[in-house]
Amino acid sequence: MSEKSSNSSGSDEDVDPESGQPVELGGVLSKWTNYIHGWQDRWVVLKNNTLSYYKSEDEREYGCRGSLCLSKAIITPHEFDECRFDISVNDSVWYLRAEDPEHRLQWIDSIELHKAESGYGSESSLRRHGSMLSLTSAASGFSATSTSSFKGHSLPEKLAEMETFRDILCRQVDTLQKYFDSCADGVSKDEFQRDRVVEEDEDDFPSSTRPDGDCLYNNGSKEKLFPAANPKGMNGIDFKGEAITFKATTAGILSTLSHCIELMVKREDSWQKRLDKELEKRRRVEDAYKSALSELKKKSHYGGPDYEEGPNSLIKEDEFFDAVEAALDRQDKIEEQCQSDKVRKPRLTPVPPGDTYSTIGTHRFAEQPHSYFSLFSAALVSASDVHRFSMQVEEVVQNHMTYSLQDMGGDANWQLVVEEGEMKVYRREVEENGIVLDPLKATHAVKGVTGHELCHYFWDTDVRNDWETTIENFNVVETLSDNAVIVYQTHKRVWPASQRDVLYLSAIRKILATNESDPDTWLVCNFSVDHNNAQPTNRCVRAKINVAMICQTLVSPPEGNKEISRDNILCKITYVANVNPGGWAPASVLRAVAKREYPKFLKRFTGYVQEKTSGKPILF
Repeated sequence: MSEKSSNSSGSDEDVDPESGQPVELGGVLSKWTNYIHGWQDRWVVLKNNTLSYYKSEDEREYGCRGSLCLSKAIITPHEFDECRFDISVNDSVWYLRAEDPEHRLQWIDSIELHKAESGYGSESSLRRHGSMLSLTSAASGFSATSTSSFKGHSLPEKLAEMETFRDILCRQVDTLQKYFDSCADGVSKDEFQRDRVVEEDEDDFPSSTRPDGDCLYNNGSKEKLFPAANPKGMNGIDFKGEAITFKATTAGILSTLSHCIELMVKREDSWQKRLDKELEKRRRVEDAYKSALSELKKKSHYGGPDYEEGPNSLIKEDEFFDAVEAALDRQDKIEEQCQSDKVRKPRLTPVPPGDTYSTIGTHRFAEQPHSYFSLFSAALVSASDVHRFSMQVEEVVQNHMTYSLQDMGGDANWQLVVEEGEMKVYRREVEENGIVLDPLKATHAVKGVTGHELCHYFWDTDVRNDWETTIENFNVVETLSDNAVIVYQTHKRVWPASQRDVLYLSAIRKILATNESDPDTWLVCNFSVDHNNAQPTNRCVRAKINVAMICQTLVSPPEGNKEISRDNILCKITYVANVNPGGWAPASVLRAVAKREYPKFLKRFTGYVQEKTSGKPILF
């Protein structure tokens, strides 16, 4: 995956100081699409509690390709991948990767901040409605406590007493409040009358007693006699008695509360045990819920990146094997349907005893003129074969001719894993850093075709798709010479294994005989190389190969003066393969697949060559 840096339109805090709201964050993240395209770079925008993504920043004007509301989102940093994090909302899951762990942390913090600031009850909402929310919460808590049901002995009676005391206390408070209000009204009227008397001139006061009670003394001083304050309703209130009753009521409330507290303390142990039991039940229910939710997510997102091959894959080894086997079975059915309209000749015929055949260089038809097919091949072999990989090709050919034709009978390291008629498949178990690198060797004998014909069809890219069913596509990257090309090919994906691609040099070569008794031998070698025009990509895992097909032609002389026919020809095949699959997959799965697929490949390929050469001139 190409690393791209994410950028933000805000600061590290991602909060607008004026509005107090998180600011917009935008940047490039890699998003898991599917198994065909894998991780793809997408422009991701975090704004207004919504996470949206676009194919690129330039295509924002065309609308987003998807969005998630973060109110109920669950953000999960990956356990092993330091750059990856997952966002799930119900059944929808986004798998995202940042450029580095620092950018991942920035995105996670910003998303959590947007999520926290969404809706009422968030941190900003609490700041805006702090006092009112506190009062409401307190009142709600008091109400819940006062109305809850207690089963302790005499506690309901005590609570009933509390209700009675409350009613009495409320009536007393109302009475006292009326008294205080009347007192305040009387004082106000008295002060108003005093102000009017002071404003009148002293000479205007009468010397006799006035009907309203005012009196002027002989020494010239005057004094206004005010009536005692007598507000409406005050004469009927015994203030001292009300105060004593108020004090008694409050004392009764306190006493009753003390009794309630004593009862609650006595029941505390019982309640604590009940609480512990309820907490344990809740913990078990939560664990069961989390387990069920985890299983549901696994089933809902069975095609997610956590189920691709890898040492941390969530899929079990037996499930991995079953999935691979099922995928291969489907490919076999597709192949059978494609070939159902074709009538094939029998692929395998009994092979006569080996002493019936002689090497091609010792019979009287060895120098017979060849057909147009052999003229093409003669030109192929005789053309200039010098290129920048020539030395490497020579080294690979010599190694195969030295070691690949050796008999495995006395080597205990080679195990015979398949034997079907003349076909035998051997394997030597080798593992390196947990990756299976088992060398494989197969021997086979096919009647009616020559080694040159088999190697020609195995090497010729023009007919590759006619017999090879595992390839998705391929192309010739470079033609080095008439008998050497560099080929890039991708193989069909077998889920849950990752898709593989191979870049290799393919060369066809006739092996010159050192003496007359040597059989006519042809070889095709395919080995991995590097090329600037076919660099590894994130879509596929690059496998490394070193494969050779060595074909030796044996001919039995025909009777009398008859011309040689295909009934007189036998080809002995030695096929060796050293494959490093790259990536990771269970060893048991890789070995089971090799044991199943290599014999099928040999039978399919040799049957194809027999069909293509039937009735045509023999190519020696």
